[in-house]
Amino acid sequence: MSEKTDYEALAANLLKAELKRKGVTYSQLVEKLNQMGVDEKEVNVRNKLSRGKFTAAFLLQCLSAIGVASLRLSAD
Repeated sequence: MSEKTDYEALAANLLKAELKRKGVTYSQLVEKLNQMGVDEKEVNVRNKLSRGKFTAAFLLQCLSAIGVASLRLSAD
């Protein structure tokens, strides 16, 4: 299995940080995604975040589901 690229790791870490900041568990994220019409299972979400392999659309769906209105990509 190939290693995560820097951007895959950044995307996964960014999403994990937002989940933590909002106090949202993977289980709650799945519920929120399902309410939006996005059919996901908790195990699949865990695997996507662990591998860092997911689409930009999935990232945006997750951020929208947990109510993230803006992101800061760097400290600059």
